[in-house]
Amino acid sequence: MIIIIENKPILIMSMMSTAVLTKHYYFMHSAFANKRMILPLLLCVLWLIPEFQSLVTSVLAEAFLQVSAFVAFTLALYYGLSHHVDSSRLQGWMQQKPYREVFFAGLMGVLPGCGGAIVIITQYTQGKIGFGAVVAVLTSTMGDAAFLLISQRPEDAAIVLPISIVVGIVSGLITNAFLPAPALECKQTGSAWSPNTTPEPNPFELWVSRLSVAFWCLLILPTSAVALLIAMQYDANALLRLPEQSIELFGSVAGFICLLLWALSAKTDRYSELAKENDNPLPKHWIRKVAQDTQFVTSWVVVAFVVFEVVLRYFGDGILQSLQEWGSASVFFAAMIGLLPGCGPQIMVTGLYLQGAIPLSAQLANAISNDGDALFPAIALAPKTALLATLYSTAPALVAGYGYYWLIESSV
Repeated sequence: MIIIIENKPILIMSMMSTAVLTKHYYFMHSAFANKRMILPLLLCVLWLIPEFQSLVTSVLAEAFLQVSAFVAFTLALYYGLSHHVDSSRLQGWMQQKPYREVFFAGLMGVLPGCGGAIVIITQYTQGKIGFGAVVAVLTSTMGDAAFLLISQRPEDAAIVLPISIVVGIVSGLITNAFLPAPALECKQTGSAWSPNTTPEPNPFELWVSRLSVAFWCLLILPTSAVALLIAMQYDANALLRLPEQSIELFGSVAGFICLLLWALSAKTDRYSELAKENDNPLPKHWIRKVAQDTQFVTSWVVVAFVVFEVVLRYFGDGILQSLQEWGSASVFFAAMIGLLPGCGPQIMVTGLYLQGAIPLSAQLANAISNDGDALFPAIALAPKTALLATLYSTAPALVAGYGYYWLIESSV
């Protein structure tokens, strides 16, 4: 709007124009600050290169049909049961004997995903369980990488997960009996993990969330059935009387949609947005949690598979042989990566194992060392506890990894 005062034109911007510009600025700032969007953009660029089109398509299809469907179905069972189960009796049972909480924490940690471990961390910050349970759950948990290992190598998961349980429980009992525990000083106020400080969702977040829920409500059952057929070595296209590669094409499109929904659901520009599942300021519902966690796992599986295939194409099988020549050093390498918070880096390590780049002993060391997404609330609420528990879980990881390497792999 232009108003002339004393023969001088003065430009006055209306409040509506200011609001529009502010919204545009906020949108552009958020778009550039969203580190997650780098992944789908890079995948699109890679797909535009003719020599990589088939690679990207096959990786997306494999990730969605062989991993995502399994993850979504498993999480739906877990979160659905958890939503309807009263845990008060279980808490009373654990409080009767201190060692019971350590056993329970070890079992909760080995559940695929990070939900069980986060529950234990939350109970600790509320003063309901001891530090030994925290060490047990962080030692036994493999986080979201467990989904990838179980879906691709169930026979190896049957080795890694039981060992993780035993090591976690023993570590928790030893911690309670002999090792010092930090004083519990939780930073509840002002923490991103505090329910009282959760920001209200904006309309865009609500739209992405609803789209994610609708996407998985429609696809979880049919994709689980197709994934089961593929796992049993059936030709799903022939059984469903579809043209060849129809299921694979659908899987690649659905896999990219998963990746895009995960990217669009980012809320900050922090590292944790890339490495962990979503915090959930939206109205809580277990189906929404299933959708968000499945999209996170799918995205990192796609990244791990694409990076490996691209590196292999440029460097050949020599890169695999170089990693295999590390021998026992790969155990230490995998255990150190386990110190990084979040499940993203751990999925990458599991991807290396599935491709034969590192031995099972290294995978075992990483599974025990990594704390998954449970380390984020621990860092936010009780940083001293998080640091000490991480250190306590690294030592048994090295012992278990090198023990398996020398006793089993070196003797073969």
